Amino acid sequence: MESEASQIILIVTTIIIATFVVFIILLFTVFQKRKNSLLEQQKESKKRFEREIAETQIEIREETLRNISWELHDNIGQLLTLAKIQLQNASQDNIHEVSETITKGLTEVRALSKLINPEAIKNIKLREAIQLEIDRFNRLNFINSALIIKGEGELNNEKSCIIIFRILQEFFSNTIKHSKASNLTVELNFSEHYLEITAKDDGVGFSSLEGKSNGIGLENIKNRAKLIGATAVFTSEVNKGTSLNIVYKL
Repeated sequence: MESEASQIILIVTTIIIATFVVFIILLFTVFQKRKNSLLEQQKESKKRFEREIAETQIEIREETLRNISWELHDNIGQLLTLAKIQLQNASQDNIHEVSETITKGLTEVRALSKLINPEAIKNIKLREAIQLEIDRFNRLNFINSALIIKGEGELNNEKSCIIIFRILQEFFSNTIKHSKASNLTVELNFSEHYLEITAKDDGVGFSSLEGKSNGIGLENIKNRAKLIGATAVFTSEVNKGTSLNIVYKL
């Protein structure tokens, strides 16, 4: 009887151990599959992020080329034409005006050279890149613009800087083309852990019922913000303007 009991105990123990081993193997297999799945998701997210960065850089470059075209045609071209006319009618009395026009032209060329140089744009700080845009809007009389900076922080992540700058460029472009606004204000508020950016115009705005959010790339902007762990929120009212609020964890 003792022999039979021992055999039963041995069989039960073997079954328990075998069951435990199978359970461990299954658990390890599930864990490994989940781990592989997470790694694949991370790889895909990294690829998507890098692809988005590349596309954003191309868009910034295209926007820069459009800006250069506007500068050459609407600003520098007009200054050179004016200087030519003034030179044709130059006299001792108006030679100072000719000199001033040429000086303005040189100033505009220097400002334009910052846009042309890809390394300058690549290495520029966010606040400097935004200031260049604001200065250009004011120079060309596109819209009365201002940049307000609060706090002493700085955004040092180059890729996040590229994404945020392109989001703001998209907002600026729609403000100038569609909002009929007179004023544009951009505020950078640096705190210890966050950068909050608010871009605001006083244009015609829109209601949520008009469905214009897709027209200004709201989903695209939100998705880009998510890539860098930021949030982007639009607020707009008819005849009261539109604002974009971005919050980014430093």
